[in-house]
Amino acid sequence: MALAHSKVTAQGQISVPADVRRKLGIGPGSILDWEEQDGKIVVRRSARFSSEDIHRALFPKQAPAARSLAELKEGIRRRARGRYAQERYARH
Repeated sequence: MALAHSKVTAQGQISVPADVRRKLGIGPGSILDWEEQDGKIVVRRSARFSSEDIHRALFPKQAPAARSLAELKEGIRRRARGRYAQERYARH
């Protein structure tokens, strides 16, 4: 018995049914691997994870907070300043 059904579009695209997405733990940006095994095609989630996948694994009850590009860049600047300051003091 089939778990679910998908229809192929003229462009060769398919929609992954919600039950299958939940079972595989996939969402937007997830990568699927397609393999042939013993004459059957097997689809599985790739070992590559998006930052959202990692966040969901670490914090399953909360969605990642939306950040603007300026906020992301400022966070990187602060982290870099702190890291270089630690390296500078460690050498002396």
